[in-house]
Amino acid sequence: MFARLFRRATILGLVSILVVLTFLVQCDWGLNRVKAQEEGVQLTVYNQNLALVKDRRTLSLKKGDNEIRFTDVAAQIDPTSVSFEALKEPQTASVLEQNFEYDLVSTAKLLQKYLDQKISVVTKDGTAYEGYLQSTAQDIILASEKEGGQVTVIKADQIREIKYPRLPSGLITKPTLVWMLTSTKEGPQLAEVTYLTGGVNWVANYVAVTDKDDKNVTLTGWVTIDNKSGAGYENARLQLIAGDIHRVTPPARVWEMAEGKAAVPSSAPAQFAEQPFFEYHLYTLQRPTTIKNNQTKQIEFVTAPQVPVNKIYVYDGAQLGRIGYYGSPLLDKGYGTSINKKVVVMLELKNAKDKGLGIPLPKGTVRVYKKDDQGGSQFIGEDAIDHTPKDEKMMLYLGDAFDIVGERKQTDFKRISDRVYEESFEIKVRNHKDAPVEVRVVEHLYRWSDWEIVKTSTDYTKTDSRTIEYRLPVAKDGEATVTYTVRYKW
Repeated sequence: MFARLFRRATILGLVSILVVLTFLVQCDWGLNRVKAQEEGVQLTVYNQNLALVKDRRTLSLKKGDNEIRFTDVAAQIDPTSVSFEALKEPQTASVLEQNFEYDLVSTAKLLQKYLDQKISVVTKDGTAYEGYLQSTAQDIILASEKEGGQVTVIKADQIREIKYPRLPSGLITKPTLVWMLTSTKEGPQLAEVTYLTGGVNWVANYVAVTDKDDKNVTLTGWVTIDNKSGAGYENARLQLIAGDIHRVTPPARVWEMAEGKAAVPSSAPAQFAEQPFFEYHLYTLQRPTTIKNNQTKQIEFVTAPQVPVNKIYVYDGAQLGRIGYYGSPLLDKGYGTSINKKVVVMLELKNAKDKGLGIPLPKGTVRVYKKDDQGGSQFIGEDAIDHTPKDEKMMLYLGDAFDIVGERKQTDFKRISDRVYEESFEIKVRNHKDAPVEVRVVEHLYRWSDWEIVKTSTDYTKTDSRTIEYRLPVAKDGEATVTYTVRYKW
C-alpha cells in the first residue's frame, strides 16, 4: 500500500514539475514575442519622395543623465521632424537635448583633421613617407618636423595609401541621432524615434494584357518602392499613403520604374489591405519586408483577371487642346485651321467592383500589352493615370491608329455683321481596316463663348461649353464625312 502511494506521489510530482516548466517556457516565449512585436521599424512611404520612419528600440538607461546614440538612421533625415518618446514608464525619462550628427568620415575630412599632425603616405611605387601634414589643397605636403624641417611634396595621383594613427574625435561613420536625457530609474526602456526623411518614394505601375478582340484586359498592379534615403529598413512594417499631401517645400521629382515585360497575374491573396485615411488612402502590407538602401523593390498589390474595356478612336482635327479665356472674339480667319491627320487609339475601362476592380487605384503608369499569334506579349502603348477612386472611368491613350486617317478643312468663313460671324468645316475620316469602326470626331468652338450650330450633316453631342462631338461610323475600306456651320455672336 505504501509503495502504491509512493508511486502515485512521484507521478503527481513529475506532472506538477512538467506543468510548471511548460508555464515558464510559455511565459518566456510570450515575453520574447511581445518584445519582437514592440521593437522594430514601421515605414510609411508617401508618393512624394517622403517617408515617415518609426523606429522602436530598447535602451539601457542609468539613473541620472544619459547620452543615447541612435545610429543607422536615414542620411536624408529632416532633423527638425525628429521626436523621441519613452513608451514604458514615460514619466521616468525626459529629453534635455537633441542633436543630429552628420560629420561623416571622408578622405578630405580626415586630412583636414590631421593638419599639423603626423601621418604616413605610401606611393604607388611602394615608397613610404612620414611627416607632419602641412597642406591638402592639391598635393600632400609633409614636413619632417612639426615646425620647419625638410619638406616633401607628394603628387595626388601618385598616392596609394594614407595611414592615420587613429580616427579623430568628431567624425562618425554613420549619421547619428544623439539625445541627452535624464532618467529617474535605472533599467531597460522601450523608446520610439519618429522622423521624416527624403529619398524614399513609391509609384504604382500597372500591366494590362488585352485579349484577342480587345474586349477585356488582365490588369496587374505593382508597388515600386525606391529607397535612396541612406538607410535600410529590416523586417519593417510597410504602409503606403496614396494622395497629394501639402508640404511647405516642393517635393522632388517622382522616380519611375523603367519599362518591363508583361507580368503574369498572381493567384495569391492580396498582399495589401486598403483603407480610407483622412482624405487619402492607406495601403498596409500584411507581412514584414526588408527594404535595403539603394534598392528598388516591387510588390504586387492588385490583380484583376478580366476587366471589360472599350477601344475608342478619336479624331481631333484641330488639336487646340485647352481653350483659354479671350477678352474679345478671335476673328483671324486662319486660326485653328491647321490640319492634323492622326486618329488616336484609347482604351476605356471602369474601376468598378462588377468589372473586377472597385478599389482606389494610386496614380502611376499603365503599360499595355497584347498577345501575338505566337502567344508572345507585344508592347502596344502606355499612359499615366491619376489617383482613381472606385467607380470612376479611366481613359488610356495608347498611340495613333495606322489604318485610320482624318482630314479637316475650313469650307467657309464669313462676316454676317459687326457682331456675327459664321464658319463652316468639313471633316472626313477614311478607314483602311478590314472591319468597320466608329470614330469620335471632336470639334472645338474656340472663337467665342456665344455660339450656335446652325447647320449640321448629322447629330452631335455638346461635351462642354466649347466642345462638340460626333460619333461617326466608317465602313471597312470606306470614308465618312461630317459637315457643320457654327455662328458666333457677341
